[in-house]
Amino acid sequence: MDLPLIRPIGPIRLIGPVGSLSPFRTRVTQRQRSWGLTERIEWLSQPRQGVNDMNETEKIRVLVAKPGLDGHDRGAKVVARLLRDAGFEVIYTGIRQTPEMIAETALQEDVNVIGLSILSGAHMALFPRILQLLREKGLNDVPVIAGGIIPDDDIPALKELGIKSVFGPGTPGQAIVAAVRESAHGKGEPAVA
Repeated sequence: MDLPLIRPIGPIRLIGPVGSLSPFRTRVTQRQRSWGLTERIEWLSQPRQGVNDMNETEKIRVLVAKPGLDGHDRGAKVVARLLRDAGFEVIYTGIRQTPEMIAETALQEDVNVIGLSILSGAHMALFPRILQLLREKGLNDVPVIAGGIIPDDDIPALKELGIKSVFGPGTPGQAIVAAVRESAHGKGEPAVA
């Protein structure tokens, strides 16, 4: 039985694919039935939706990062879990990451796609610096996608810089999964000009 992989490495937590069975699958006792826990245990023992969508030989590694002083990370954690449940290997950096830390993590973890989440409005200052550092480290073929509170007027400029996709609040999870998968398969063509 495969368990979720969450292991601390300094400020980085790796969140890997989960197996088809929950570690909570147990024998249902009479007491649990009387408490109404039967449905919960049966639900936990069901295969997670989306985990087996990918070919086992195809491991797409995605870095989810929160650049700058933005301390709001709920959306990034939701996206990280969504991608993990879709079968990706997700490396989540946590909050308040510098562009240098993000570029170094991308290099060290050998990621296929980088996802940046920002709510602070500093995307026009931080994203170009991150893309520049990726170029300097030879990672110009790693696609970068972004999400968060980004004004529509800034999206063309970000795409011109090399950001593949930009997602705002309310974007369906399937759209994010599809964009990450498409970006990873398009790896090889320079994403960062």
